[in-house]
Amino acid sequence: MLPGPARAEEEAGGEAVARKARAARAVLETAARWGLARPPLPAPPPPASRPELVAAQGVKLANGLPPVVYRVPTEERIVFLTVDDGAEKDPEFSRMAAELGIPLSAFVADYLARSDYGYFRALAARGDAVNNHTVNHRNLKVLGYGTQREEICRQQDQLEEQIGVRPRLFRPPYGEYNEDTLRAAASCGVEAVPLWNEEAFPDRMEYRYEDQRLHPGDVILTHFRGTDLWNGSMPDLLRKVVDEVTAQGFALARLDDYL
Repeated sequence: MLPGPARAEEEAGGEAVARKARAARAVLETAARWGLARPPLPAPPPPASRPELVAAQGVKLANGLPPVVYRVPTEERIVFLTVDDGAEKDPEFSRMAAELGIPLSAFVADYLARSDYGYFRALAARGDAVNNHTVNHRNLKVLGYGTQREEICRQQDQLEEQIGVRPRLFRPPYGEYNEDTLRAAASCGVEAVPLWNEEAFPDRMEYRYEDQRLHPGDVILTHFRGTDLWNGSMPDLLRKVVDEVTAQGFALARLDDYL
């Protein structure tokens, strides 16, 4: 028999091993339940402060205006999932993301989201940021400054009222913007404008670059859409994204922690 302290230490160590084994089994079971090829890779802890942005491939800077970012500067093997518009409010999608621990950033347009802002409040409550995608999802590039400001800033106000947090990030519809867009966004509190390098669908990923691969810091775009527009559901979409990201050795991290 081991002395009391040694025996207690051995038992505590054994319990720690057992806890880890139970946690690993739970991860495997959750991945299998949602039909994943393998469990998603865990993201590293978020940085203590957001990376400094400098002009480079994937980052466009203009003096005094919010940066436009296609790729977040990082050496970590992480990418970011962003979901636009807000038409489809699928509870299975949000439940799947929560159970798998998949972070996402939503960019919602008021005319699509207003029928059920409660869905997006629930996303925010679990830690997903709900960001600005204008009121009416118009092509801002063909509009004057005043109309652009109305589209962006009214949605800033709406999201602050509905979600309780004024967004820091803004994405222009269709990725179309000009200097007036950035000036208007800055005037009502926007700090950065993330665009994207990949777009995800339930059956495929489309890549911007010829190598058809993910790169550290890439931003992935998809949409809140359902089977009326897609050949698949939002859980099918998330399954495709997670399987593709994991197969390439990447983890999904929370964009708002880095930008």
